[in-house]
Amino acid sequence: MEKIPYKIYLSEEEMPKHWYNVKAVMKELPDPFLHPGTLQPMTADELKPIFCDELVEQEMNTKDEYIPIPEGVTEYYRMYRPSPLVRAYNLEKQLGTPAKIYFKFEGNNTSGSHKLNSAAAQVFYAKQQGIESLTTETGAGQWGSALSMACAYYGVPLDVFMVKISSEQKPYRKVLMETYGAKVHASPSTETAVGRRILEENPGTGGSLGCAISEALETAMSRKNCRYVLGSVLDHVILHQTVIGLETQTACEKYGIKPDVIIGCVGGGSNFGGLIAPFMGGRIKGENNIEFVGIEPASCPSLTRGRYAYDFGDTGKMTPLIRMYTLGSGFMPSPNHAGGLRYHGMSPIVSKLYHDGYITARSVEQSKVFDVASIFAKCEGILPAPESSHAIYGAVEEALKCKETGEEKTILFGLTGTGYFDMTAYMNYNSGNMVDHIPTDEDLEKGFATIPDIGK
Repeated sequence: MEKIPYKIYLSEEEMPKHWYNVKAVMKELPDPFLHPGTLQPMTADELKPIFCDELVEQEMNTKDEYIPIPEGVTEYYRMYRPSPLVRAYNLEKQLGTPAKIYFKFEGNNTSGSHKLNSAAAQVFYAKQQGIESLTTETGAGQWGSALSMACAYYGVPLDVFMVKISSEQKPYRKVLMETYGAKVHASPSTETAVGRRILEENPGTGGSLGCAISEALETAMSRKNCRYVLGSVLDHVILHQTVIGLETQTACEKYGIKPDVIIGCVGGGSNFGGLIAPFMGGRIKGENNIEFVGIEPASCPSLTRGRYAYDFGDTGKMTPLIRMYTLGSGFMPSPNHAGGLRYHGMSPIVSKLYHDGYITARSVEQSKVFDVASIFAKCEGILPAPESSHAIYGAVEEALKCKETGEEKTILFGLTGTGYFDMTAYMNYNSGNMVDHIPTDEDLEKGFATIPDIGK
């Protein structure tokens, strides 16, 4: 077999022409959204005042395995896609492992992450529908940055509610969003009723994604011809992110690469779900036996210590009830540096696949994550985002096991973004001031107490 290049690039003609809908092949579907008032499954008509019409259709599509990517979205994708599949030769050498390590690099755009894949699609559909403005939340700022870029391209005004602690840790993310024309509010804010209530109840809070989602939802529902767009968790977001997995699959097929294990960081689940979806479809059909591993922060361990239950997706309890792994919508995560992973819940698709045994999960403290991020940066020449570094940790852990056993496994992980806006985090790590926080069972019980008891 020919030597595999350091970076495998596809041509524009090889870009996916469809997204992959893993729900169409799942043996059991995730449970439907429930209306919090009636506890009945939500209908499309009930969701359309919140989300764009086409996104609602995609959210509820359980039949079509492949869904066409509109040319208007493909045109945008061509500016930064296809992204490379990289053979981490230097990391393999550094670790002294017989394993073969690959990573799919999604940081080669101005937003610095994979988030642009769904931002472009969601804004395209909003523009097509004639929506006059959008609202959203952002944790680490990657989603807010991506959506700001897409809104500038398609000409749609945007309000971003950014988790307060992240806005303090990453002021330049705010500048980037504003440069692209977005209005950015530190959340919880005084702009909304739910923000004011959260500030009154928790005066010193650094905020959470759940808080920011509530504020964005309230703003969207109070404005004429405005919609809310979400950067993770929901099924249609994972659908758009499957361009990652589909490109990876095509690159693997070109060079006869057969992954034994695929690893991703998990917060809301969109990058991980998007990376694994087409491979998971093959696993469900019996075409492969790939191991899928999600790595989450020990400070916000939704999968590894959460409960599988119906819960609200936001702190203000404005969303439909979602069956997922959750720490409770009232859980307030510690202000660790992986802001994009500080979410109390998890994608319904990822949650269901995990619950059914198709996925395993591990949690890790942030100091250990930055240990491997530093190694990776030095030998592979890319400064990884704290979120992405969780996936690196999982890959390194797997590669070191191979070093002990002599196995020549093929390990593939998602490098979701770059860490050039995360200098505060690296500064704390380099100075030895990084603190690990692992919630106690007592801490978690406070969050679990906020999960509604609906008897389902």
